Amino acid sequence: MATTPFVGMMTKGGSRTVLITGVSKGLGRALAVELAKKGHTVIGCARTQEKLLSLQSELPNSDNHLFLNVDVKSNSSVEELARVVVEKKGVPDIIVNNAGTINKNNKIWEVPPEEFENVIDTNVKGVTNMLRHFIPLMIPSKQGIIVNMSSGWGRSGAALVAPYCASKWAVEGLSRSVAKELPDGMAIVALNPGVINTEMLASCFGSSASLYQAPDTWALKAATMILNLTGADNGASLTV
Repeated sequence: MATTPFVGMMTKGGSRTVLITGVSKGLGRALAVELAKKGHTVIGCARTQEKLLSLQSELPNSDNHLFLNVDVKSNSSVEELARVVVEKKGVPDIIVNNAGTINKNNKIWEVPPEEFENVIDTNVKGVTNMLRHFIPLMIPSKQGIIVNMSSGWGRSGAALVAPYCASKWAVEGLSRSVAKELPDGMAIVALNPGVINTEMLASCFGSSASLYQAPDTWALKAATMILNLTGADNGASLTV
């Protein structure tokens, strides 16, 4: 029998506890709002405290949610996140590793080393830090869904965004490999959100980014899809 921290959906009337990284803007923010509207508990983290407070104040039942200032690039920061989350909310039912960044459009030989490192550290090491500290918490109950946000560019290539493509290909490979290490009942998937009008897209597409759907529209479908994932989806590469 699971111990107290492992509070799952069966004991909470169908509501889930969902941890989302990079929750202060874009897809993470939209997903947090949608999940809260559906009655689920949101644990969000990001690096901007002001934006976290603003988001929490907008959510229904704002006191039910937990928002923390975390830098996923830092292993110690994620380690502290795991400690606080378990203490205050128990082990999450679902984790969405959404925090990500992209390089400025540039040929690979013109991308500054620091910029390349920031993309890899956020998009790959950030996900790995989350897996390192949260998977061991989920294993005893053999429950938990982990969604690693990927990209269409994690399954193809594009000029001028090679660092980003490399990072998302890494997320795809990492997800498939870790899937083979999880016990039955758990699942880790790579999820391509599709093309959404976010700041990140605008940095690549310019004004034409506005031709694509808004994050809040995307979140309507994405939230339902994520909530319906089960252990049978372990290792899958999915698209919203």
